[in-house]
Amino acid sequence: MSKPSLSAEQEALYRLIEDTREHVFVTGRAGTGKSTLLRHLTYNTSKQIAICAPTGVAALNVEGQTIHSLFRLPIGLIANGVIDQNDATRKLLNAIDTLVIDEISMVNADLMDGIDRSLRQARGRRAEPFGGVQIVMFGDPYQLAPVPPRGDELRYIEDHYRSFWFFDAHVWVGETSGDGLIDIGSHGAELHIRELRDIHRQADPVFKAMLNAVRYGRVTADIAQVLNDAGARKPPESSDDEPPIITLATRNDIVTSINRRHLDALPGRSQTAKAEISGDFGRGDLYPADPELQLKVGAQVMFLRNDAATYGEPPRWVNGTIGTVTRITGGTVRVEVDGQEHDVEPAVWERFRYAYDSASRKLSRDIVAEFTQFPLRLAWAVTIHKSQGQTYDRAVIDLGAGAFAPGQTYVALSRLTSIDGLYLSRPLRPSDIRVDADVQRFMAQALRPPAAPAPEAS
Repeated sequence: MSKPSLSAEQEALYRLIEDTREHVFVTGRAGTGKSTLLRHLTYNTSKQIAICAPTGVAALNVEGQTIHSLFRLPIGLIANGVIDQNDATRKLLNAIDTLVIDEISMVNADLMDGIDRSLRQARGRRAEPFGGVQIVMFGDPYQLAPVPPRGDELRYIEDHYRSFWFFDAHVWVGETSGDGLIDIGSHGAELHIRELRDIHRQADPVFKAMLNAVRYGRVTADIAQVLNDAGARKPPESSDDEPPIITLATRNDIVTSINRRHLDALPGRSQTAKAEISGDFGRGDLYPADPELQLKVGAQVMFLRNDAATYGEPPRWVNGTIGTVTRITGGTVRVEVDGQEHDVEPAVWERFRYAYDSASRKLSRDIVAEFTQFPLRLAWAVTIHKSQGQTYDRAVIDLGAGAFAPGQTYVALSRLTSIDGLYLSRPLRPSDIRVDADVQRFMAQALRPPAAPAPEAS
């Protein structure tokens, strides 16, 4: 496996993680290389690491396991309930040196404390946060939020936590849960928050500054005017001389309608590729690609995985690359990307599960299911949520009735490499710029420079 190259700031952060036992939260604006650092850590660490994520798709993306599956935690509120652990789970959790959690912003405070309790209980070190395991978290609270609790769960969270965000979990803020299992005194576990600052996606400093204003909810009338003026153009028709254009929309039904309309408008008969699924891959919403992919020649598609290029050769496409289908045969789909045609074969997504190998006294990562399908998706449109982590040269941003989640407009705008590729289906409104107040409070405190020491009395 080749090593992803790191920038100086990424290398410094990698050394903090690798050379210490500190708990670290890696954050940063869109395009700063959080995923690159995580991949480097995965393949180069000397520690026994387990990688997990809050959702099935996120876990697939980092070749890890879902949090609930890894810890055998119940779905829903954990609260002070009993955490059942069999012998295999205890052995597995005892073997972990470092737990890596991706998309940490989607983890709520109750689940964060559930992870802490599980590790303390399994390792028999109940007075030590996470039972002595190093926690490394990746994510950006300005982009993704946990699913808001409802009903009794909401009332419980409101009674026990400052907010439902992971950073307000008892393990970090120094409170106790009252069940005797978590007793972290008055200070909580120390969390080192490090923000990657070098943006690799955009080069224009003016556009970067405008994206920052959207991220932090500081959009002035002048900034809004510049963005609206730039985006107030009719999207051009597709041509061989211009990069493809994609619509980023807020809702699944809008995306489905756009893709279906464009596919139906193409001549010829559509062909369907059915995925091969083996093992326990879970529900359909966990699938990494369409189980039945309908394509025609002329269809605009997006790649869902990086090219497995020969070592030393540049990749022909990456996750998020947009192209056009030029030929469909039994075993391959030919796709044109930037004027060059490539034969694309089905890819295999593997679902992993960690286990403890008593013979080697190490963690093993076993394949428990496989999903085989062409790594393609119709891409005249995609939801803003699914565009997370992607990069586009040109996009139509369709906020419809309005952004309904904090960070949604920032995610959409920050996919673009430059303002020249921005097209808006309607002007941005002040109500589209939404930032969660708890995120603002936490990040302002977390990234505040330390106070200068008071001068010594002479």
